[in-house]
Amino acid sequence: MHPAPDDTWKPALSRSVRFRHGRARGADVLLRPERVEILHGHAGAVLKLCDGHRDVAAIVAALRALHPDAPVTEEVAAFLARLRAEGWLS
Repeated sequence: MHPAPDDTWKPALSRSVRFRHGRARGADVLLRPERVEILHGHAGAVLKLCDGHRDVAAIVAALRALHPDAPVTEEVAAFLARLRAEGWLS
């Protein structure tokens, strides 16, 4: 388990990472030299908000407005922490 990110962190894709919709797989993917991460569920929607301008609190607020009954705060924080630890986000 990764620690929750600081709410003031403004996540953005790392320099070597590209976000794309993979038509062949019919899914959003993260591309890095020699590595592909297939995104499931609403992961692509979360990453579209990681623009380096919004902090974690703003990302959570935007998603909570779209999905008021979902456990957005805990799930988004854990997801972002995992991607940061793996080098996908800076």
